Amino acid sequence: MLSIRFNRLTLAAATVAVLAMPGQLLAQTPDHTGDSSAAQFPTSRDLKSLTTAGSYLAARHASVERDATSAAAFYRSALRTDPKNNELLDRAFISSLADGDIEEAVKLADRILTIDKSNRVARLVVGVRDLKLKKYAAAQTNINQSVRGPITDLVATLLSAWAGYGAGESKTAIANIDKLAGPEWYPIFKDLHAGLILDLANKQKDAGARFERAYKLDDSALRVVDAYGRWTSRNKDDAAALGIYETFNKKLARHPLVLEGIRETKAGKKLAPLVDSPQAGAAEALYGIGASLTRRGGEDLALVYLQLSLYLKPDHSLALLSLADLYESVKKPQMAIKIYERVPANSALKRNAQIQQATDLDAADRSDEGIKILKAVVADDPRDLEAIMALGNIERGRKKFADCGETYTKGIDVIAANQDKPNWVYFYFRGICLERSKQWAKAEVDMRKALELQPEQPHVLNYLGYSWIDQGINLDDAMKMIKRAVDQRPDDGYIVDSLGWAYYRIGNFDDAVKQLERAIDLKPEDPTINDHLGDAYWRVGRKLEAKFQWQHAKDLKPEAEEIPKIEAKMENGLSDEPSSSAASNDKKKEDGKGG
Repeated sequence: MLSIRFNRLTLAAATVAVLAMPGQLLAQTPDHTGDSSAAQFPTSRDLKSLTTAGSYLAARHASVERDATSAAAFYRSALRTDPKNNELLDRAFISSLADGDIEEAVKLADRILTIDKSNRVARLVVGVRDLKLKKYAAAQTNINQSVRGPITDLVATLLSAWAGYGAGESKTAIANIDKLAGPEWYPIFKDLHAGLILDLANKQKDAGARFERAYKLDDSALRVVDAYGRWTSRNKDDAAALGIYETFNKKLARHPLVLEGIRETKAGKKLAPLVDSPQAGAAEALYGIGASLTRRGGEDLALVYLQLSLYLKPDHSLALLSLADLYESVKKPQMAIKIYERVPANSALKRNAQIQQATDLDAADRSDEGIKILKAVVADDPRDLEAIMALGNIERGRKKFADCGETYTKGIDVIAANQDKPNWVYFYFRGICLERSKQWAKAEVDMRKALELQPEQPHVLNYLGYSWIDQGINLDDAMKMIKRAVDQRPDDGYIVDSLGWAYYRIGNFDDAVKQLERAIDLKPEDPTINDHLGDAYWRVGRKLEAKFQWQHAKDLKPEAEEIPKIEAKMENGLSDEPSSSAASNDKKKEDGKGG
């Protein structure tokens, strides 16, 4: 597999370059001028070194944070002050490529190739640029020099074949694909792209044979299914095409592109080929391999391929979704949001993009924007359970309990005639919203319904059991429920906390301490569990430790309304009569997040 390698500068040396200059400047004060021959001010060369090193360090930090935009800007800034530094040139090139600024990456790649004609990544980028500009001979020359291992060998062969088709040499293009030998996962890519080229070259019989072969290799590969279904709709009949899409739909239900294929086939439409040009074909190859690498942990190379795919075809919806998913996997929701915004409004995948965009907006503390998007999606299709669930989850996470109760009700109305086991979650989440809205009677009905659908669901057992104990009712059944939940999730700190707090509420303080100490081991950073343990320590006479736990709970930043209550306990301890901890209802069930 291709790895993108950098020649590393010594970070320590760069740091010294930054730190040394302020020291020199500080020495030149009016009272301590030193030798009259010493330089009183930094030279232009000194300032240049300082600027270069500062930009370099900022770029390195941005790279570690996977902020390709900032990294590229800082590396280019450093390169401008030190244009002959090949290390900076290489890093600026890779960062620009990762950022999707392919035009800038191409300029830098051209510079790299004047220094190192064998740079494979630069060759690939220049070759893709040539392919986009329909300079097919040059594209093949550059792309064929980018080979390094199994992944790049396949990429180069497919891209070169598409350039060959663009040059009017489809027969040679197919022959080159067929000559490629490699791992067991090569054939599906080879047959798919050979079929796509033959389809555009109007070699319909041969194209069908290739699609069929790829389909037999893996009838659950989305792009193979779509390409084969499209070819079948034009070259056989609607029933055969419909069968291909519906077989996939039984294995992976309701994929938007498959539903679109089913809908259009039923309408009697003859579906266009999956790609319509050499550029779109090359983009498809880069997307397919890039998405595969994303699923296998090759994020850095996947990022390069997906950005190049979008350079060739900016509206490739699947490539956009894969790129956004990659950003999510490295915890960069703000970057994912920008990618989801680029999915075309007329794409069958736009709804999926909007739902995930809303989730990322919530993760980026822009929940109101996410809620607005999801409300529009639900208004457009009131039976869209995925959008309803996403909206309810954001509202619940943001403690909009009245709103989320109404939202989950919409989902329950949709599933009214289909109350299968998986639908327990709607009743559970609505029950949480109702309980937090102080509508316990209705919440209890929902919790019981959730258990009716999924009798041993640990989060429901925990929530309902704790709620009963907190109210001093159904104590025996409640304790049994919580113990069953702990048996299933012995390493869940929140559920173990519930058991400890249940013991506390029934006055069994020794067992409460035992379980709450275990909960702390599992979730040491949780303020509520620390608060609970403080209460339990106080009851068993360990008052100094209790105050330490309360202080620790306060330091862990609990919700604002809990701080005065914790401070009061730190000042005065607990009254003689055990009472519910002020925070007990907040984290004991973690608002259903575990569900």
